[in-house]
Amino acid sequence: MPRWSNARGNEPERMNGKDRMTEKRGRREEVEEVMGKLEMLLDSSSSLLFSLLLAQLPVFTSASPVPQRRPSDMDKLSNQTKNLMKLTQELLKEHAFDSDVEPHRFRSLPEMSNRSANDLSNLELKPTLSQLHADLKLYEHHFEWLNKVSKKHHHPALPKLAEMIREMKSLINLLHRQMLRVEAPRLTPATPSLPPHLPYQFDVLQSSHELLQHFRLFCDWAYRAFISLKPKISAVQ
Repeated sequence: MPRWSNARGNEPERMNGKDRMTEKRGRREEVEEVMGKLEMLLDSSSSLLFSLLLAQLPVFTSASPVPQRRPSDMDKLSNQTKNLMKLTQELLKEHAFDSDVEPHRFRSLPEMSNRSANDLSNLELKPTLSQLHADLKLYEHHFEWLNKVSKKHHHPALPKLAEMIREMKSLINLLHRQMLRVEAPRLTPATPSLPPHLPYQFDVLQSSHELLQHFRLFCDWAYRAFISLKPKISAVQ
């Protein structure tokens, strides 16, 4: 083949080399452009994901409530005593009298005249818990007697009276457990002095009224006593 033909044949090869360089440069620019778009996409996806997480944050917060402090045994004692006082007041409304009630039918009820709100700050832990337990056991005997005589006369307040006795027994058990924790001694309750057989419903109503009035005063004082003793029992435990 003539030399001219060889010279003309080498020129396309040189142009192909330039084309390849141009092509590589073009591909690099395309890659850089694609990478730039990917980065922008990733940035936008991250922002979108972050926005979605922020939007769900209140849902996560509401789905995971802050744990509340568990009530202490002294809190339970004061709350149950308050509930007992409420039941007593409701029963008193059902036993309302237009005339005066004959007092002092019960000689063995706990003495309340020597307990005042001024003495609450000076209460000692163990003796007070022991005395409250003995007092509640004495009230338990009186109200069980009242429940028995009320059944004979089919008194309409019997269901609520039975509920109050159940609450009283629960309070006594809870108080006894607290006494064991602080090693408070258990006192022997006084022997209840109960009235003789009550032949008339009016006598039962009067006895109910006196017991409930007395027990309401006791619950009010006991509720305040448990609140006053709470810091002292925390120091012991």
